[in-house]
Amino acid sequence: MEKRFVISLWVSQIVFVLLLPIWITLTEYLHSLVLIVVWVCYSFAFFSISSIAFKKRFKIAKKSLNVCIIVYSIFLLVLLFFRPAGPVYDNYNIIPFKTIMFYLDGETSPFISFYNLAANIGLFIPFGIYYCCKREEAKLTYLVGMAIASVCLVEILQFLTHRGSMDIDDLILNTSGILLGYLIYPLFRKVFSIVH
Repeated sequence: MEKRFVISLWVSQIVFVLLLPIWITLTEYLHSLVLIVVWVCYSFAFFSISSIAFKKRFKIAKKSLNVCIIVYSIFLLVLLFFRPAGPVYDNYNIIPFKTIMFYLDGETSPFISFYNLAANIGLFIPFGIYYCCKREEAKLTYLVGMAIASVCLVEILQFLTHRGSMDIDDLILNTSGILLGYLIYPLFRKVFSIVH
């Protein structure tokens, strides 16, 4: 069982390397740190799935969890505010699902459409999980309020600094990602036990 678990992790890394030419195209639109962020998310997802499949459980210290979320947040902020030189972002969208439909209707390349939609959800999942880790009794209403307020702040700052467009669809997708993290927290606990 142990050997199969390790092999599955190695296979996941080989697949990631084979897909590197695809991942590299993201650096045309985002900071090169996107490669690290994608690798971390990809590896964590595969590690978690393999752990559940092979019934493996690991201990993680609360301090380590705090450090991980701080580092992750810094990387994410770099992606959100430091983009390659190119267009100035000064547009906004207040019509729900307009941008989402733009991507779903094939107005741009399938890969870019998939990345934009998936990343706007997936990259925010860790915050929903982290919230549940920090709270003995995680309240969904409080999380929704905090998620909306935090994402709105980021969207407004992106717009004011011309580092990104202000889009209500980002609010919808990012908040959905945080809520998804809240919902899959029980799966996280199947893989990790948090120790003080």
